[in-house]
Amino acid sequence: MELLAPAKVNLGLSVLGRRPDGYHELHTLFVALRVGDRLWVEAIPEGIELEVRGQGLPADTNNLVYKAALAYLNAVGWPGGVKVILEKNLPLAAGLGGGSSDAAAVLRALSRLYPAALELPRLALGLGADVPFFLGPSLAEGRGVGERLIPLPPLRAALVLVNPGIAVSAAEAYKGLTPEMWQPELDIAGVVEAIQVGEEPPYWNTLERSVFRMHPYLEALKQELYRLGLRGVLMSGSGSTLFGLAREADEAAHLAGVLRSKYPNFWVVATETVS
Repeated sequence: MELLAPAKVNLGLSVLGRRPDGYHELHTLFVALRVGDRLWVEAIPEGIELEVRGQGLPADTNNLVYKAALAYLNAVGWPGGVKVILEKNLPLAAGLGGGSSDAAAVLRALSRLYPAALELPRLALGLGADVPFFLGPSLAEGRGVGERLIPLPPLRAALVLVNPGIAVSAAEAYKGLTPEMWQPELDIAGVVEAIQVGEEPPYWNTLERSVFRMHPYLEALKQELYRLGLRGVLMSGSGSTLFGLAREADEAAHLAGVLRSKYPNFWVVATETVS
């Protein structure tokens, strides 16, 4: 079978504080997009075969796709094997959830190839905090480390995504936070309503302060996206991808073209939410 592993952006990400276990307490709004990686998955008699096309991502046991296949097949007692071809279209370490989405896609595929009475969200959480979101609805409020999800009705929006090729690990983004940077919970209803009516959403990303301090260029790029006419410009996740909201798909496509002309080495995509 062929599957799209959709990217996500965070329509606001607030770090509320640090938990006793060392992780950070988050409040966010995840939305899935129509752009992403692509996977081809088929049953084979035994074992796990992984091929990666596109970016230089290793096709070994450290790949999250391999780990997802291993976790599922171990859980169901190895009724057979699986071959996965991963076409990597999304930039790496970009705040778009690419690896997590790839892992969730493999879990979804294997649950159809080898059906079993498993709790997929529990299995997904063992692979990463963002993985459970990609099993479910296209819009969800996230709490905890992002694993406690509240599904919401789909939201329609056109966006432009820009990644300048700066890789930012989540570990370094969170390491740069200090207690005075903690922020309150997001107004989820207010964010959704603003996007629906075309207004500036009342959201923020707490991690911007940490990441922009390490990579000042990203802050300048954010202001440029505003000057182009995009609204609600924000860094997604731990970065370095920035996104902005357009009034409609045609405007997003036009502005993405302007950005590609000016920055031919950037990854620039016009897309829409999964609605």
